[in-house]
Amino acid sequence: MGSNNFLQVVAKNFDVLALYASIKAIETKSVKDDQQWLTYWVLYSMITLFELTFAKVLEVIAIWPYAKLIVTCWLVLPHFNGAAYVYRHYIRPYYMNPQSASSKIWYIPKKKNIFSQPDDVLTAAERYIEENGTEAFERLIAKLQ
Repeated sequence: MGSNNFLQVVAKNFDVLALYASIKAIETKSVKDDQQWLTYWVLYSMITLFELTFAKVLEVIAIWPYAKLIVTCWLVLPHFNGAAYVYRHYIRPYYMNPQSASSKIWYIPKKKNIFSQPDDVLTAAERYIEENGTEAFERLIAKLQ
């Protein structure tokens, strides 16, 4: 019964233990453990967002808390080094190749060059006339006066 309580305490405070290990990693000179823990926190955040998005569905799945615990342990424990594995095999190749990253990520419109076309009142008025006609522009001017 005593070991069961210990496991429950560890399971409920796993994030605190991970935070402690992350702080220790920051204080070391090694980049490897920093990468491990930063990757862990990014993946843990993604798991949390997944949980928040699909909360109603996950309530029905009885094994979800156990599956999450197993995945989290795999990501954190140095024996498995799961966060580093995910980073090396999935995240890094995806983001280090700009061609694949831009084609797989959602559409983000490119900013127009602000110097290519002046955005002054005259240009805006011409654009409005082209889209709505001169009569609509005259009505707009009449409303302003």
